[in-house]
Amino acid sequence: MTIQELKEQVLSEKEISKADALTLVTADLEELQAAADEIRKAFCGDHFDMCAVLSVRGGRCSENCKFCSQSSCSSARVPQFATLDTNAVRTDAVAHAHTGISHYCQVASGRKVSGRELDQVCDNVRAIVATTDLIPCVSLGLLTIEDLRKLQAAGVKRIHNNLETSRRYFPHVCTSHTYEEKLSVIRAACDLGFELCSGGIFGIGETWEDRIDLALEIRPYHPTSVPINLLHPVAGTPMGDYPIIKEAELARIIAIFRFLLPTSYIRLAAGRNYLEDTGISCFRGGSNASITGDMVTVRGVSVREDLKNIEAIGYHLR
Repeated sequence: MTIQELKEQVLSEKEISKADALTLVTADLEELQAAADEIRKAFCGDHFDMCAVLSVRGGRCSENCKFCSQSSCSSARVPQFATLDTNAVRTDAVAHAHTGISHYCQVASGRKVSGRELDQVCDNVRAIVATTDLIPCVSLGLLTIEDLRKLQAAGVKRIHNNLETSRRYFPHVCTSHTYEEKLSVIRAACDLGFELCSGGIFGIGETWEDRIDLALEIRPYHPTSVPINLLHPVAGTPMGDYPIIKEAELARIIAIFRFLLPTSYIRLAAGRNYLEDTGISCFRGGSNASITGDMVTVRGVSVREDLKNIEAIGYHLR
């Protein structure tokens, strides 16, 4: 099928298949991006969603994700600090309020956050709700359903848990936890009524089929937000010498994800500092969300710069 035929299928609310998506890997990029933008407008309008993240616990992690500077298999130097207290988190959240950012995500290193540390994150969430208009999100690892209920009672609306890559390729990236463990958190979060934020990281040795399989894996859970991260190669990690994928390749990933996940916020995340236009071409080709400001372990794009760019394109903030 042609790009236009597949576009019309998506616009008629019919899912495209893996075989269909694979044909888009070699399709004309300019036409593909234009079609992806039409799909985005049809399902999401001109709303744009900006999210800020705060690392609330940092340091060496028990997990061995090969791309991460904080992982157990990394020799990179990373800041180490205990879970931030409420005053620190409140101050940072207030600084991000009324800037155009709608979601504010607390992120922690480690396999999971539990016990007193989880209670601290819940206190932080309550402070965010009480003092700002930001919508609280968390990225806290392999949470149990009891953990999720605590977070929900505190006011968390969205759970972030990236699958990272396809089921096939995941064991090449991490062996300290499984794909199914990640999916169990996603299922529990969806069952409890949380919004889901789940995507992946690209440029870690995966194939195009792996990329499409990732989108198909998360599609049944109707993710509200799908982060698209570029690998930031860090010396001392097993992937420290991997090449950074080209801008055109990233643009194609985003456009194909828009065909497969037409109603989601396709979110440009880590790695935007490698893009000459900081992602403007992607925002014109299917992406309608960003993580704005610095990431957990890499530099990002400023709020002011994002606002200028998205308003010039014709978006308005969610």
